[in-house]
Amino acid sequence: MYRTFVAICIIGLFSPYAFTQAPVEQSSEARFQLDLHVPDAALMTYIPQGFTLNVATQGAAKDANVRAVFIDRVTINAPDGKPAGKGSNRLVYLVVPVKDPSGAAAQLVIGGLTEDPADAPGPFGVYRAATTHTMQRSTSSSSKGPIMDSQDWVFSASTGEHFELHIKYERGVANRTAPADVKFYSAKNPSFYQISKQEQVLDILRNATTNPPDRVKDFSFKAGGGAYSKLFDGTEKLLSWDNILWINRAISAP
Repeated sequence: MYRTFVAICIIGLFSPYAFTQAPVEQSSEARFQLDLHVPDAALMTYIPQGFTLNVATQGAAKDANVRAVFIDRVTINAPDGKPAGKGSNRLVYLVVPVKDPSGAAAQLVIGGLTEDPADAPGPFGVYRAATTHTMQRSTSSSSKGPIMDSQDWVFSASTGEHFELHIKYERGVANRTAPADVKFYSAKNPSFYQISKQEQVLDILRNATTNPPDRVKDFSFKAGGGAYSKLFDGTEKLLSWDNILWINRAISAP
């Protein structure tokens, strides 16, 4: 028993995350994620030295070099369980799949618009305060036909950046993923990152590669303006429409 305990302690001591993480907050969220391919030349202006793009060559995320993620942070709690800040927030952010300087897979946060002015520029230093922000999510069900969901999101900043998503879709049976640690780096300050331990339930409604049954009934998306005009210049391609019914995250700092 003693040897087993010692072995466990030694393994824990040399674990890459052992005794190195400081809890920041926990959140429960609902999200809608769009996987896109935007012009590579414009995207590379956001990639810090030492980082490389990590674009999937197969599977549901094939060819996606950026994700626009619309987030309803339903609850935000400090490590002691009390509400953090306002305790809730809505935002949209842009994340890029990358490899960090060590070669490990990670996500790079390059921009975003947030409803809460206190969240700008946020932990990653790249969020802008949204002067216009609306969000509406609804569900309808009857004895005749499938459950139908709709989501409407609008964010715009005084400097011209804007995101607008309107979608109506048939809800499906979603997959739950195992908890995983994901590093999120700042594009503005690439030495800064947070570790997000997260699990989620994902329902892919439409995908250009895997071609699941298309359950999107009505859809429109607009993005660009200001600092994002070259990313969204009209040539961007939509690749996946992902409804994340819930995601639970425990965020820590190294």
